Formats: sequence, C-alpha cells, structure tokens
Amino acid sequence: MVGIPENGIGGMTLSLWTKNKNRRMDSELLEDLGDALIHNHLVERKRKRITGKYAIACTIFAYLNHILLGYDIGVMSGAIIFMQEDLKITEVQQEVLVGILSIVSILGSLIGGKTADLVGRKWTTALAALVFQIGVAIMAVAPSFQILMTGRLLCGVGIGLGGMIAPVYIAEISPSVGRGFLTSFLEISINVGILLGYVSNFMFSGLSVHINWRIMLAVGILPSVFIGVALFIVPESPRWLVMQNQVEKARSVLLKTNENEAEVEESLAEIQLAAGIDNANKHKEKAVWHELLMPSPSVHRMLVTGLGIHFFQQITGTDATVYYSPEIFKDAGLRVTLISLLQQLPWVLLKLPLFWFLRFS
Repeated sequence: MVGIPENGIGGMTLSLWTKNKNRRMDSELLEDLGDALIHNHLVERKRKRITGKYAIACTIFAYLNHILLGYDIGVMSGAIIFMQEDLKITEVQQEVLVGILSIVSILGSLIGGKTADLVGRKWTTALAALVFQIGVAIMAVAPSFQILMTGRLLCGVGIGLGGMIAPVYIAEISPSVGRGFLTSFLEISINVGILLGYVSNFMFSGLSVHINWRIMLAVGILPSVFIGVALFIVPESPRWLVMQNQVEKARSVLLKTNENEAEVEESLAEIQLAAGIDNANKHKEKAVWHELLMPSPSVHRMLVTGLGIHFFQQITGTDATVYYSPEIFKDAGLRVTLISLLQQLPWVLLKLPLFWFLRFS
C-alpha cells in the first residue's frame, strides 16, 4: 500500500480542526445574537409599558377637570333640592343657578387659548382647577343665593378653562398610535364624574339639610388636590416647549410617551415646523379669525362636522335630564338619591364598551 504523507494527514487534521472551530464560533455568534435580540425585545417591551403608563397618567391628569365637570352636573342635581329648602331659593333662581354654568364656561374656554399659550398647557390645567376649587369653596359656605351665584360663576370659568385645555394637552403629548384612544377618555371622565356626584348625593343626603348639600359640593375639591400633586409629576406639552425654544425638553417629553425614537424625531420636526409658522403669524390673529369665519371648503367641512356632532349631542337635552331627574323622581314619590344613582349606571356601562371598541378597532 502506498502510505499517506504525514503532511497530508496533518493538513486534513488542521482543516477539520479549523472547520470545527468555525462552527463553534458561528454557534457562539448565533447564541450571542439571539441573546441580544431577546434582550432588545425585553427592553423594548419594558419601555413600551413604561411609555404607555406615562401617557395614560398624563391623560388622567388632564381629564381630572372633566371629572370635576361631571361631578358638578351630578352633585348639583341632588344638592339643588336641599339648597331650595335651606336657602329658600325660588324656582327661577334654581334655573339660573343651574343654567349659568354653561354660559360662563364659554367665557372660560375663550380665554383658555391665550392662557395656554402664555403659561403653558399644564399650568392652565392647574389654573382651571384652582378657579373651580375657589368657586366650590364659596358655594359650600354660601349663606345666600347671591354668594352662591358668585361661587357658581367661578366654577363656570374653571370648567370652561379645563374643558378647553384637556383635549389640546392630550393631543400634543400622546403618540400618534394611541391618540384617538387617549382623547376618547373625555366622555368616560364626564360620566364617571356624574356617577361620583350621584354617589355623593346618596351618601350625604341623610344629614341635616343645612349641611348635607354643603358637604356634597365640598367633596368636589378633592380632584383639584390630585391635580396639585400631579403638577410635580406630569410634563409640559412638547409643542408649548418648542414654542418656548426648549427643544431638548420637548424631545425628552416625547421619549417618555413614545417608545419609537424615529417617530419621536419625526413628531419633533413637525412640531418645530408648525411652531415656526405659529410664531411667524402670532401677530396676524385677524387672518386666523378670517379663516375660521370664512373657511376654505375643506376647513368648512371639518368645522361643520365637528361642531355639528357636539351641537346635536347637546340639543337632545341630555344634561337637562341629568340635572332635573331628581326633581322628577321626587315629584313621582320615589327615593331621589338611589334612583338617580341607578339611572346613571347605564350611561357608564354603555360607554365603556364603546371606549374599548375605539381602543382595539
């Protein structure tokens, strides 16, 4: 037999050793790559959970004023009965006391835009809560109809301010993928507030007529306290920060509410572009009003749709039903507070499925 040269055997051995080494290196590389992918996936999931929770926390903060609005609607429907008995107010005064809130809140919403641009969205929310809180405090200690009306007027201004600024703040701070879901909290917040108002009526209606309605109103101060605490946690709107030339702070806020860095940079660029246009036109308010009053066809369609939906929602008289249902139940000989509480439950239970439908549709 012809022998195999030693260098041939050594070459084959070296070749096999090299192949095995390469396989081990490839295997280790794949393991490292797999570990890195798993680690990145876990980090992204953790960050997504954190940003999602942060965005929801900001939303709850903004909509506390809408809970106040709902609470006022719910609690006044029961408290007004005891006010009549305690302060001897007439039916006309009762109607004025209830209806004036909607009129004055228009004033609050009109001055809200200027205030939001001047001091920021977050502090406008705080101002709204403060004004409402002062109004509630005045109403809770009111010895007469005149003092009661003074507090009611302040409550209206606070509700108008808060009602205007909350959707603006949420739209500016939330990621695009969850913006529709987060802005839909508005209706839920109002109805939860109404339900809490009825619960308050139910809890305190058994007390003396002189103090029960005062406690019912005073409980409405609690959400304002939560807003005061939240001021030290939630951030300012990134759009307002950009308008104040605080771009890095705006980027930091967007990163807290959005896990997609590419989307953050894109949103920041859009905000900077829009803010530049706003700054260039900040002395041209007449042009803005002209665009609203004499809009282009596309803007006209949007205005008609948006305003029309809210108009027909309110013209159905749902608020009047909520405000005066205790009076109706009382005249019918039913127990006012319990029936009022039960009649609000379907509102909340029906809107919750719609809320989740918007979330997952």
